[in-house]
Amino acid sequence: VGDAMPWQVVDHYENPRNVGSLDRKAKNVGTGLVGAPACGDVMKLQVEVDENGKIIDARFKTFGCGSAIASSSLATEWVKGKTVDEALKIKNTDIAKELCLPPVKLHCSMLAEDAIKAALADYKLKQDPNKEESEKKA
Repeated sequence: VGDAMPWQVVDHYENPRNVGSLDRKAKNVGTGLVGAPACGDVMKLQVEVDENGKIIDARFKTFGCGSAIASSSLATEWVKGKTVDEALKIKNTDIAKELCLPPVKLHCSMLAEDAIKAALADYKLKQDPNKEESEKKA
């Protein structure tokens, strides 16, 4: 069957890890909300970072196809235990390879990479709220 989903995608789709939300107002929680208008997928990914810069928890909510849900589920698994800098090195190609995504679903893994980056950018901004202000004045 040519259209059969890879078992990794089915597993993460049927048993998604880390579904839910963290407190977006918390100073040590970064929230990334990204979407792909072309296919209608929307992904929210949140990370909780401890005082040593290590990601201790991650949650996601995704509106989209099975591959988008699987990509965000895997992304939350992968970022946990990593430092912020290590998590930034996660690439969509690694997610796609792990899930055996077909070329037509690569945008789902790209969305997951974007969500990780957006969540970490939000976290970093909360750590130094004056940074953005000083950059605007420069």
